Amino acid sequence: MNALELLAHSPVMPVIVVHDIDSAIELAQALVAGGICSLEITLRSDAALSAISLISQAVPGALVGAGTLRNARQLDAAIEAGARFGVSPGLTPELAQAARQSGIPFLPGAATASEAMAAADQGFIAQKLFPAEAVGGVALLKSLYGPLPDIVFCPTGGIHADNAAQYLALPNVRCVGGSWLTPNTVVAAKQWSTITALARQACTLGISALARSDK
Repeated sequence: MNALELLAHSPVMPVIVVHDIDSAIELAQALVAGGICSLEITLRSDAALSAISLISQAVPGALVGAGTLRNARQLDAAIEAGARFGVSPGLTPELAQAARQSGIPFLPGAATASEAMAAADQGFIAQKLFPAEAVGGVALLKSLYGPLPDIVFCPTGGIHADNAAQYLALPNVRCVGGSWLTPNTVVAAKQWSTITALARQACTLGISALARSDK
């Protein structure tokens, strides 16, 4: 699997912060039941690596990866835990080298044309636009498509159910990242049917975007 194939798995890649390790498996199962299989577990909590390990072993339908990777050490730890892809808010020379050597799909973060070009020169054609809404959102992506038509993005940051379809309709967007599929209050209450319903709704966003782009 390469990065382009990763982005094709689900129209929305949930950005998940796992606070309660005991809920990690059920949370992943609820998302997969709704049709969302690419799960980014961010390294923003002490439970992140354990969650990656548990989900990768117990939820065969999940394609679990690690987010908020900032250095080679974190990437190595995530892969050892079972991560099958990596996501970063940016890109450093050290992380670029480690990502290329890792053999797993890797989405570096970019916020400008120069950063996108630099990442592409390192071999990363699929990237994460971050923080998407703050740096220009849909308007920026439309502007980037003309000079950089070969670079595709998973915009993340400020994406939600009401604006995701606008992003997904763009020719240089393959999926979006967002945290709205796993609201903290819903996860804390273990309302897994609600998570599954949110995942199903997210899958329809991709279908709607394809319909609009074909017109």
